[in-house]
Amino acid sequence: MELWYTEKQNDNLSLSYRVRETLHVEKTPFQHLAVLDTIPFGRMLVLDGIVQTAVVDEFIYHEMIAHVPLNTHPAPRRVLIIGGGDGGALREVVKHPRVEKVTQVEIDARVIEVSKQFLPELSCSFDDPKAEVVIGDGIEYVAEHKDTFDVVIIDSTDPVGPAVGLFSREFYASLHACLREDGLFVAQTESPYFHSDLVARIQNDVAEIFGLARVYWACIPTYPGGMWSFTLGSKKYDPLEVPLERIPAYSTRYYTPAIHRACFAMPRFLEERFR
Repeated sequence: MELWYTEKQNDNLSLSYRVRETLHVEKTPFQHLAVLDTIPFGRMLVLDGIVQTAVVDEFIYHEMIAHVPLNTHPAPRRVLIIGGGDGGALREVVKHPRVEKVTQVEIDARVIEVSKQFLPELSCSFDDPKAEVVIGDGIEYVAEHKDTFDVVIIDSTDPVGPAVGLFSREFYASLHACLREDGLFVAQTESPYFHSDLVARIQNDVAEIFGLARVYWACIPTYPGGMWSFTLGSKKYDPLEVPLERIPAYSTRYYTPAIHRACFAMPRFLEERFR
């Protein structure tokens, strides 16, 4: 008998993955958590019924959410990650030679613990000397730390459940205060095809608060539509003006200096939506 996992996108669209084995299921204090071993994408982390990451293509998402902001800032010594309990973003951040300390704030300790057990490819850097892990509310942590970080990475779930507040205008204003005078942040901002209204609203909010907002994207097969957006807000540095020769050489599979520049180029139908 075949077993399939189906993630409903809306009333007219669902995505299905053939499952080899259900490895783990539990209800944490914050959300429903599952790890599935799928045939097309390998092991997959699912939170509240929504696919978060899969081992076959996770490197694309995590490289793009980490290296674009880190290489936009010329000296990203202090970095904060909100969410990202699977560890993939942390793995990428600690590669960067200019990063001295990275603090990760994850609200659900069970995501970290289960990822260590079932997703070792992602969760391999929690014990890195540069890393500090805090179990707590990311919104509260940001509000309590003013003028502290050079770069903040919002590696959140979709805007439902405990992550809703991470997509609010109020939170972006709090991020502005949390960052140093030349700081910047990036957040995953959903599918630009299926959620263009959300992306446009976030871009407008961030531009009003930070002065500069850039939307970029990557091709990620696991995610709805295969196209995923990130929004970068910066007090000073423009990612389109980064000297590509300044980007350090380290091990990546998707991100390159050329991709750094190219990922901001939008198809015309999106360029018109997000201008």
